Amino acid sequence: MHRLDHRAQGAAGTAVGVRHDCGAVVRHEHTHVADRVVREGPLLGRPGEVTARTVRCTDCAAAQAAQAA
Repeated sequence: MHRLDHRAQGAAGTAVGVRHDCGAVVRHEHTHVADRVVREGPLLGRPGEVTARTVRCTDCAAAQAAQAA
């Protein structure tokens, strides 16, 4: 599978992951993997939390960081 943005520009490259935010694929050199907290457990009472990975492209990761600041 090829990244949509690069294919539209006539470039080719193999995708290595799927972006968390938009579902598009991302190439290795544009991949940013970050930890996120996921809540799990019962709907009533006290839920637990686990850490999971999130894959974003470098542009989406920068936008997410700017939004959090």
